[in-house]
Amino acid sequence: KITLMVPCLNEEKGIPKVIQDVRVKELEEKGYKIEILVINNNSTDKTAEVARKLGARVVDEPKPGKGNAIKTGFKSISEDTDYVVMVDGDNTYKPHEMLRLIEPLVSGFSDVIVGSRLEGNMEKNAMSFSHRLANWFFTFLTRSLYKANISDTCTGYFAWTKKSVQILNGYINEGGFAIEAEMITKMSRLGLKMHSVPITYDPRHGESKLAPISDGLKITAMLFRNVNWTPGK
Repeated sequence: KITLMVPCLNEEKGIPKVIQDVRVKELEEKGYKIEILVINNNSTDKTAEVARKLGARVVDEPKPGKGNAIKTGFKSISEDTDYVVMVDGDNTYKPHEMLRLIEPLVSGFSDVIVGSRLEGNMEKNAMSFSHRLANWFFTFLTRSLYKANISDTCTGYFAWTKKSVQILNGYINEGGFAIEAEMITKMSRLGLKMHSVPITYDPRHGESKLAPISDGLKITAMLFRNVNWTPGK
């Protein structure tokens, strides 16, 4: 069974497209059940209502911040889940590509798969040049400092084995947008096998919640802060 986890803040325009892009029949033909888990992160629009109408299970996380939503999502994964996939709720990522991320987990090749925008198909206007430079910089730091075999540090598209989520979950502290950097750095130090696969990245639906300068500084600080991190700390 696959749980598709979607953290959302005011994504009533994007979440229908995300849910409708899940190819349930194709997954079932390959032997997978799919559950869509939407984490409603204090939305003031109809995100939760729209998601429920489209068949998703919705849990609420009132404390603002993507990291808080992800932590709540991890805690809400059903017992019979085997694999966890995460995408954002703004329709920038394509859930129909999830098997590309799941298959290396099923084969035992990897514990975690990171969807790489920088190696994949970046649609026009999906990411500004300045954001692309920043992502290249963060990824360079990650590969240099952690020897991590990934090519996109700030992606929002992940796939984990359930065991990997259980290992990681106890060590996540970040509440905001540095959550991906925290997860990747700590997964590296926890010895989880990580690899990247190319994905498609589209322009978002709705307004971005990222604050480029302040969040960029937090991500940089996170990458340096966790260099000497160990599970005992």
